[in-house]
Amino acid sequence: MNNIDKIIENLNKEQKDAVHSTEGPNLIVAGAGSGKTRVLTTRLIHIINQKKAWPNQILCVTFTNKAAKEMQNRVMQHIKGNSNAISWLGTFHSISVKFLRRHAEALGYNSNFTILDTDDQKKLLRNIVKGEDLDAKKFSPQLILYHIDQWKNKGLLPKDVKIKKSSAILKSILKVYEIYQNKTKDLNAFDFGDLILYCVKLFEEHSDIREIYQKNFKYILVDEFQDTNFIQNKWLNLLVNSDQNICCVGDDDQSIYSWRGAEIKNFLTFDQIYKNCKVFKLEQNYRSTKNILETASTLISNNSNRVGKKLWSSANEGELVKLNCYKTGKEEAQGISDIIENKIKKKYSLNNVSILVRAIYQTREFEERFLQVGIGYRVLGGIKFYERSEIKDAVSYLRIINQKYDDLALERVIGSPKRGIGESTLNQIYTFGKKNKLCLEDSILKMIESGEFKPKVKNSLNHLINMVQKWRKGSNKMKHFDLLKLVLDESGYSSMLKNKKDLENENRLENLKELLRAMQDYDNLQSFLEHVALATSIDQEWEGAKINLMTMHAAKGLEFDVVFLPGWEEGLFPHQKSLEEKGDFALEEERRLAYVGITRAKKEAYISFAMKRAYHGDWMDALPSRFINEIPEEGVEKNEINIVETADFEFNQDNSIDFDEEFRSPGWDRYKKNKMLKWKK
Repeated sequence: MNNIDKIIENLNKEQKDAVHSTEGPNLIVAGAGSGKTRVLTTRLIHIINQKKAWPNQILCVTFTNKAAKEMQNRVMQHIKGNSNAISWLGTFHSISVKFLRRHAEALGYNSNFTILDTDDQKKLLRNIVKGEDLDAKKFSPQLILYHIDQWKNKGLLPKDVKIKKSSAILKSILKVYEIYQNKTKDLNAFDFGDLILYCVKLFEEHSDIREIYQKNFKYILVDEFQDTNFIQNKWLNLLVNSDQNICCVGDDDQSIYSWRGAEIKNFLTFDQIYKNCKVFKLEQNYRSTKNILETASTLISNNSNRVGKKLWSSANEGELVKLNCYKTGKEEAQGISDIIENKIKKKYSLNNVSILVRAIYQTREFEERFLQVGIGYRVLGGIKFYERSEIKDAVSYLRIINQKYDDLALERVIGSPKRGIGESTLNQIYTFGKKNKLCLEDSILKMIESGEFKPKVKNSLNHLINMVQKWRKGSNKMKHFDLLKLVLDESGYSSMLKNKKDLENENRLENLKELLRAMQDYDNLQSFLEHVALATSIDQEWEGAKINLMTMHAAKGLEFDVVFLPGWEEGLFPHQKSLEEKGDFALEEERRLAYVGITRAKKEAYISFAMKRAYHGDWMDALPSRFINEIPEEGVEKNEINIVETADFEFNQDNSIDFDEEFRSPGWDRYKKNKMLKWKK
């Protein structure tokens, strides 16, 4: 028995069947922790070992460079004499670059084209906006890039985009898009979105080139197929030959990236596009205990748009999934911290413990608590709360209001939002201050008085210093958090973020709202600023292990011994904005996100919610997430934390709930009591 036969022998029956079925279209529905990478790699090695194709006749597409490298390394261990192993193994983008380098001339480009990064794109767009005499605040590079990416993901070049007559802003953005594409052509450059789009264009317009690759690629393998968007799926379909030897691996229950353009229908309709498709379901989970899997499987069974599978494990029953109810969000952070201190630390390394949140601003209360009790932590896929740029900006405003000699704070304020003050002007002010022994603020005032600045710079700086002095004067007469609200509005900072409508800026606005909430825990501005200074200066590189803090989106593909899932409340999870924008489609994606969160846990999972949570400075009554009612009674241990009872409820067809008057509160006036769920001590 050779090496590859030994590997196949160690697979379970479903995995073996998926590896051996090399011909025709195949869809491998691989549940969480079911060994999909192992199956995909083994399948690839098996095809080569059986001499069905040479390594360079196999196209293998992954979603990340890390996954591609890991697969390449595994393959190379079993294929001797092939230093490059699979030469067509990589991401959609990296393989597209290969195609375009070879055939750029067919598209009117030179083969030595440049690939633009995001900074290059923004610089180019700023120049176009300026040249078209558009309002730079209204037409930010981020906003324009968002729409350009959306169009490119749908396979639309400027000539293909259709805009409703009423949308003047989109018409202007489309005009910018057209100029942008012409400019990139002049520069002999592609951006990331172009790489796949222009490959599709190449294959559609040049059938001779397309046929070269269709004949060459005897087998096509695709990882994480549920995450493909429209243009990626089209790219794949154009490369499939008449034998249709395409195998796609993924999990429809882990499709959580629609906001990036991923289309779950690519996965759900695969067997309709390829009529003779064989479907293999990998349902044996090698990661989690039975109780964790039962909880996740029961929850996801409420989704209707899915292929359908039931995860199972030969592992033991394991600990019951804990469902905890807390009075407030702050008590939730304290309670989870106590569980970690008193129980989890004794059994597991903190490196194998994770707290998964729906929104990144939720990490703030946990960070505060861990700083207080001295538990090490890291924020994965994000930045620690007080180190985020928008938080630093806001705190800088408060610092310069608190004391006028804080030159570093004022320097940051001058550039946030941008006021047309460049580095040379700042150097000029600092030189003047050093010579006259003045702080930055006094230097600016003196230089304005003596006419040192050009009119535009003078007006900008004069307006800013007048505002700072006005805020400083009023700071003793108002609450420090109300002061920050005023500052964010009057400085133009809030409108700057609101005008750039993308996910990143929405997150920044949420973080600022969380900052305003955090300030209410302190008596005055001085005590809050002291807290921030200490929080950011504490040596957070503790020796030893650290807890992992991240969003559920960032956790996909990872696993931990213990997972905490806080904030399971209506409006937060499922997220209210998502439901309002996309209805049932969003609800199913939110439920898939819950499924991803639970299945990250190997040994213990803790779900929790709070009865009240601070929102925009007010305490709002919260309702348990509808997902809590969808997890099974058996296998779950419900723990009451200083709570007598909480509401259970049913949902209307439109996902709303109707509540009696006695249960109404400002944020939840659509809800109605249905029945009461008693919580066990």
